[in-house]
Amino acid sequence: SFELGGHVSQLDANAVAAMNRSGMRWVKEQVFPGAGGVQQGINRITNAHANGFKILLGVVVDRDALAADATGYAQTYAAFVAQLAAAGADAIEVGNEPNIDREWPTGQVSGANYTALLAVASNAIRTANPNTMIISGAPAPTGFFGAAGCGATGCNDDVFMQQMAAAGAANYIDCVGIHYNEGVMPPTAFSGDPRGSYPSYYFSSMINRATSAFPGMPICFTELGYLSGDGMGSAIPANFDWTPNDPITVAEQAQYLAQAASAAAGRGDIRI
Repeated sequence: SFELGGHVSQLDANAVAAMNRSGMRWVKEQVFPGAGGVQQGINRITNAHANGFKILLGVVVDRDALAADATGYAQTYAAFVAQLAAAGADAIEVGNEPNIDREWPTGQVSGANYTALLAVASNAIRTANPNTMIISGAPAPTGFFGAAGCGATGCNDDVFMQQMAAAGAANYIDCVGIHYNEGVMPPTAFSGDPRGSYPSYYFSSMINRATSAFPGMPICFTELGYLSGDGMGSAIPANFDWTPNDPITVAEQAQYLAQAASAAAGRGDIRI
C-alpha cells in the first residue's frame, strides 16, 4: 500500500507535471487555523483532487493560542480539522514538530500534552469523515536535549514519541508521522556520517525510532529530504546548514531521494 507524494508550496502546472513523472499520488500542503484557513484548505483539497492526487493537509498548531487556553484551543483546533475532513481531506497531520518550542509552548512540550490535543482532534476527524487518515504530528529529529531527553524548550524525538505512546496516542492515529531531513549520507548507509553516529542522521535508524515507540503501526514520512545548496546562488543560512564540508550536490540529492523512495517501498511498514 506504499504511495509516494510531494510537499509543495503551490500545486501549479509545473508541480503537477513533475509529480506525475515521479509516480507521486499524494500532495502535501500546510494550512493554518484562523481566518480564511478553512476555505484555503477546501480550495487545496479541490485542486488536488481535480489533478488526480490524494491530499495530506498538515495543520499547524497556534502555539500562542494553545499556551493561553489549552482546553479551549483544542476544541477550536478540532472544529477546524473536522471541517477539512468533511470537505474530503484524504489525510490530516495533527500538528507539526510538536516536540520543540518553535511549534509548542515553552515549558509545556511533552508527548502527553500533545496527545491530549491529538485525542480531541482525532475524535472530531473520525466523526466528520471516518475515511480521513489521521497522522500524528511528526517530531523534529533531534538529539539536542541529550541524555535527559527533554528540557524547557523541547524533547528529543524518540523520547517524545515514547511519551506519546505511553499516553495512548496509538488509539487516535492511523499512521505515525516522522520527519527525516538532516541526512547527508545515502539512505542505504548505516555509518560514515562525518558528524557522528547519532540515529537521526541515518534513514533506517530514524525509522527505528518510530517503530520502537509504536510497534506494528504504519509509518508516514510527512517530510523527507536531503539539503543541497548546489546552484542556489547564495550560501545556505548558517542556522539551517547542517551539511559537512563536502556538501550534497543536486545530483546526489536526486539519487538519495530516489533510493529513499525505493527503500521505503520495500520495507512493508511505510504507508506514505
